[in-house]
Amino acid sequence: MKKLYITLLLCGASLMASAQGTFDVLKMSETQLNGTSRYMSMAGAFGALGGDVSAISQNPGGIGVYRKSDISVTMNLNFLSSKTPGGDKLTNTKFWFNNVGYVGSMKIDSDFFKYFNWGFSFNRINSFQRRYQGGYNVNNSLTNKIAQNLTDGNWTEEDLSVDNYSGNIYYDSNAPWLGILAYQSYLLNPNSDGSLQGLATNGTTGSANYYVDEKGHTDEYNITLGGNFKNTVYWGINFGITDLDFDSYQYYGEDLDNAMIYDYRFNDGSTTLGYAGYDFQSYQETRGTGYNFKMGVIVRPINQLRIGAAFHTPTYYDMKDLYKVQSGFDLQVNGDDNLFQGNTETGEEGYYDEYRYTIKTPWRFIGSLAVVPSSKGMISMDYEYVGANTMRCGDEGGCNYADTEQKIKDQLQASHILRVGAEYRATQNLSLRAGYSYQTSPVKDAVKGVSNNNVDVVSSNYMYQYDKSNQYITCGLGYRYKSFYADAAYVHQTRTSQYHAYPGEQGEEVKDNKNKIALTIGFRF
Repeated sequence: MKKLYITLLLCGASLMASAQGTFDVLKMSETQLNGTSRYMSMAGAFGALGGDVSAISQNPGGIGVYRKSDISVTMNLNFLSSKTPGGDKLTNTKFWFNNVGYVGSMKIDSDFFKYFNWGFSFNRINSFQRRYQGGYNVNNSLTNKIAQNLTDGNWTEEDLSVDNYSGNIYYDSNAPWLGILAYQSYLLNPNSDGSLQGLATNGTTGSANYYVDEKGHTDEYNITLGGNFKNTVYWGINFGITDLDFDSYQYYGEDLDNAMIYDYRFNDGSTTLGYAGYDFQSYQETRGTGYNFKMGVIVRPINQLRIGAAFHTPTYYDMKDLYKVQSGFDLQVNGDDNLFQGNTETGEEGYYDEYRYTIKTPWRFIGSLAVVPSSKGMISMDYEYVGANTMRCGDEGGCNYADTEQKIKDQLQASHILRVGAEYRATQNLSLRAGYSYQTSPVKDAVKGVSNNNVDVVSSNYMYQYDKSNQYITCGLGYRYKSFYADAAYVHQTRTSQYHAYPGEQGEEVKDNKNKIALTIGFRF
C-alpha cells in the first residue's frame, strides 16, 4: 500500500478539550493495589489494622499502632497480558521497587498519650503499563464522525487548510486538530452547502484495526504523623506529594471498499466510489505533580475488635501535556493509487508547545472493620467510596472548564471498592495470608454502548476507554525472626474494560490479567 503522511505537532493551547476529556481525567485519577507484600497479600484490607508501612497511606491512623521503629523495602515482578476478541494476546514483564518506608516511634511518659510516631514512605499507587490490539468489521468510519463534528462547529474548508497559516496552525485557525489532519489527508468530502462528509456512505464496507501502548506510573511520597491515646484510639494525619508520568501511542486504521472519495483534481464537487485506506497515529506525553491530605483513626473498644475510618482529600494536580498526531492514507479510484500524489509534510518544530491545566481527583472515604479473635489470626474488611463524579478540571489559572465538569457529572458515578483479608499465624515465626478485592465501574450505564455519541473526547484523538470491573485475588506468607521480617505475596488482577475508537462506534472489550510476585524485607527496632 502506498501511503502519504501528514504529521502535526499539537500546540498546547489547541487542547481546550484534550487532557480535560472525561475519561482522560478518570485515567489520571486511578489507583491500584500496591504496597508492602503483607498489605497486598491481604488485598489491602488494612484500614482497621495499621502497623504496616504502606497501610498508613490508606488510613493514617494505622501509624499510631506502632510501638517500635520500622524500615522496609518492597520489590515486585509483574507479568501482564491483554486480550481482545479481535486481536492476539499481548504480554509484558516489568520489575520495579514498589514501596520504601520508615516509621519512627517514641514512647511518651503519659497515662493518656502513649506513643507519638512519624513516618516517611514511597508508594507506587498506579501503573499505566498496558498494551492491546484488535480489529473488527465496520460499515461506518471515523471520518464521518470528524466531518459531523466539524459541520456542527461551523468549520469551513478554509479553516482546515494549513496553506494560509504562518508558523502556528492553532493560533491562526482554532480548528480541531483531527479535523485539519483529516482534511489535509483528503479524507473529508466537501458538500455544496458547505458541510462536510466522511468516507462512509450507503454500501461502504470494510474493517478497522487498532493498537494501544501505554506506559508510566503515579508515585506518591508520604509524610505521616500520629499517635496512641490509652492504647484505645490510634490517630494519624498524612501529607502526600504525587508524581505522575504517562506516555501513550495509539494507532487506528480503516480499510474501506465502496468509500466515497472527493476528486480534488477537478475541484468541481464530484465524488466517486473507490478504495480508501488510512490510519491515525497519536502520541501523548503527560506529566503532573500534585498534593493531597489524609486523616484517619482506628478505635479498639475491646481487644478482639477494631474499627477504622479514613478520609482522603482529592489530589490537586498541576499537569502539562504534549500531543503529536500523524496520518497515512491511500485512496484509489479504478486502481489509480497516485490520485493525490504530492508533498503534504507539514510537521515543523514551531507547531507545538506545552499545554498546562489542573485536575482535582475524587475524594475518598474508607470504613473498616477487623476481628482479632486470638493471637493466632485475624479477619479484616474495608469499604471504600470513590466519588468519581466529583472530579474537576480547569486551566492553570484556576478557572474550571464548565463543559468538561458537566460531562463528568453526567457520565460518571461513585465507584465502590470492597476488600477482605485474613491472616493466620501457623507458627511463632510463620504467617499465612489471603485476600480478595472488587471495584465497580465509575461509568454510568447510560454512557456504555454504541448509542452514546456525547462522550467528551480530545480534539486530537477521539479514542476513549473505561473500566467495567476490576478485581484482585491475593495470597502470601510472612516470616519473623527477632527484629527481621520477610513477606512474600502473589497478586492476581483481572480487569475488564471497554475500548472505543470514537463515540458511537462499536468498540471491543479488553481483558487484562496481571500476575505479581512481591517480596518485602524489613527490620523493626
